[in-house]
Amino acid sequence: MKQILFAGVIGLFLTLVGTPLLIKLLARKGYGQYIRDDGPREHASKRGTPTMGGIAFILATVAAYFLSKVITGYTPTYSGLLVLGLMVGMGMVGFLDDYIKIVKRRSLGLRAKAKMAGQLIVGIAFAVLSLQFADARGQTPASTKLSFITDFGWTIGPVLFVVWALFMILAMSNGVNLTDGLDGLATGASVLVFGAYTFIGVWQFQESCANGETLTNPGACYEVRDPLDLAVVASALMGACLGFLWWNTSPAKIFMGDTGSLALGGVLAGLAICSRTELLLAILGGLFVLITMSVVIQVGSFRLTGKRVFRMAPLQHHFELKGWSEVLVVVRFWIIQGICVIVGLGLFYAGWAADK
Repeated sequence: MKQILFAGVIGLFLTLVGTPLLIKLLARKGYGQYIRDDGPREHASKRGTPTMGGIAFILATVAAYFLSKVITGYTPTYSGLLVLGLMVGMGMVGFLDDYIKIVKRRSLGLRAKAKMAGQLIVGIAFAVLSLQFADARGQTPASTKLSFITDFGWTIGPVLFVVWALFMILAMSNGVNLTDGLDGLATGASVLVFGAYTFIGVWQFQESCANGETLTNPGACYEVRDPLDLAVVASALMGACLGFLWWNTSPAKIFMGDTGSLALGGVLAGLAICSRTELLLAILGGLFVLITMSVVIQVGSFRLTGKRVFRMAPLQHHFELKGWSEVLVVVRFWIIQGICVIVGLGLFYAGWAADK
């Protein structure tokens, strides 16, 4: 358990100290955010704010994970390395997108096909590798069964699993990306979900089927390959994002950019896949789902009827145009996300208790 504590504290410290250094570096190079002219007027003042801040918490998370291993003497696991690799890979795709935006001075970075190709390559690599590296009990980091709070139903096979994993990775990456429109909104919401996955990992470790006679509820044990290490990754992410939030909250001194949002979305999907809580992620990350659906509804309504349901999509901008201040929107949306996490953890525990 010490590695979980060390990972969180180190991640927090590194972003608290490292983010202002990154801000100075990005400002010196003129890597500022491009603001769309069709957005809320209040956002015009954000033009030029350093972006690509996701670099800070990506590097801090990786460093915190490995330093916690060095300090405690534990070795990394395949599950932890794969989830971190997914985060870094998606972050690299986002970095290229951000860099092109800055260099070309436009709101669009990578072409849609190039961006999708990058996400597909990273996602397929993760999905394929996650079905390898079986442990002594035959457990691989991921399972070819669908899962809610544990695996259920029939095996969907490796091909359909890769398709399903890609859908989750792309959906969560774009969901976090759409949420990242107000200072601190996506970062704060992510902290709450990573906190939930830290708890889930610890609980699954204590109630792992590998623990045999020490189980408090043998009928509801968890077949997860490396639950404790997933908790270490989640704790490192929680600490790193919390430290980044100090600088990203309103008025933001730095934005995470696509570098950060694609990385966070990818790692959330990776944690859900490797912890066998795939469908539960839709509840734990309910705010991301809600904001994504607002865009789907807006686009669908306009194409079918020529009318808009919201004043502007994603949803957070609708409330801005209704007169809510940016801070008010962010705090209330954090509350919504907190409720989603509470409901998700409640269902997770209820599923365990129901099998007693």
